[in-house]
Amino acid sequence: MAIYINLDVMMAKRKIGVAELADKIGITPANLSILKNNKAKAIRLSTLNEICDVLDCQPGDIIEFEKEK
Repeated sequence: MAIYINLDVMMAKRKIGVAELADKIGITPANLSILKNNKAKAIRLSTLNEICDVLDCQPGDIIEFEKEK
């Protein structure tokens, strides 16, 4: 897949862990880990909205497109 979620970087900048972020956005830590480790096939816009709200960032700060070679 050519779309990557760089959630680790923003979480580190904001000094927030998986359990705390998951609690604040209303999903399980397991589901957040799937997203964080680029194992997810999709992300709900409502979840993306909550992540951006809690981390005070833009979607482009955590989502990256890289052309497949």
